Amino acid sequence: QVQLVESGGGLVQAGGSLRLSCAASGRTFNMGWFRQAPGKEREFVARITWSGGLTYYANSVKGRFTISRDNAKNTVYLQMNSLKPEDTAVYYCAAANFISVRPSDYNYWGHGTQVTVSS
Repeated sequence: QVQLVESGGGLVQAGGSLRLSCAASGRTFNMGWFRQAPGKEREFVARITWSGGLTYYANSVKGRFTISRDNAKNTVYLQMNSLKPEDTAVYYCAAANFISVRPSDYNYWGHGTQVTVSS
């Protein structure tokens, strides 16, 4: 049984920073962060391979967000800097057996953490 638990969301002013964490149980997977704003589809944010050697970002967050992982702690992080109001969404971490940016390819999901960026 794989469980993913996100934390670190909250309310921040535009230009501020937050760091999200995703604690995972079970074996090591390729991991991704996704987000979903009200009335919108879930969208890819960033992903990292199981070893941490390869990362990939959506264009909308490239240069502002950084995904990383600590396999000793079985935890994946998303450092979010220079936040904008359009980053407001529920953020989910997810685990996949192979590298992908498609939500449908991820086998396990957390319950999400709310990030709200005020202008």
